[in-house]
Amino acid sequence: MNESFFAYISRMRYIGRWSLMRNALPENVQEHSHMVAVLAHALGVIRRNVFHRPCDPAAYAAVALFHDSSEILTGDLPTPIKYHSRAIMGAYRQVEELACEKLLATLPAELRPAYEELLTGETQEALHDLVKAADKLSAYIKCIEERKAGNKEFLSAERQTRAALEASELPEVAYFLEHFIPAFELDLDELGTLD
Repeated sequence: MNESFFAYISRMRYIGRWSLMRNALPENVQEHSHMVAVLAHALGVIRRNVFHRPCDPAAYAAVALFHDSSEILTGDLPTPIKYHSRAIMGAYRQVEELACEKLLATLPAELRPAYEELLTGETQEALHDLVKAADKLSAYIKCIEERKAGNKEFLSAERQTRAALEASELPEVAYFLEHFIPAFELDLDELGTLD
């Protein structure tokens, strides 16, 4: 039995993102997945504590940690290609599903159900809304960071991503944009001290 699941997961750090754009601050899938998990957890806490809707923030964080796991085997397909047509989107979904099945096959049988729920199962569908929003927030934050680093390559992506976030029907997204995004524009001195 080839029990290499976690060795594969550790290789997320070798998969670069934003491959068609010049990056001042390179980002890999592992870094991105961590940030999406942090943001998905935050959106879950906002849903539960601000909007008083039942929610398990830890479940959102867990799904977010694994949301791009298939890219270990597929690589990160650039957005203009991935979303070019319904046919390409459908074919890529099939490739992602196959990659997830291959990854799951590297786990002992008794562990597969728990990870299948995270990679391909109903849990991912049930938690899709906030994880997708967190993914979009992560992209927006990346654009802000690139602009702050003097890279104009991400300006169009920043405008488009902000517009998509503002169009979101999720109140958690609006709350996050209002309360937390402004701090991403600050430098360390402007953030202030922690006392």
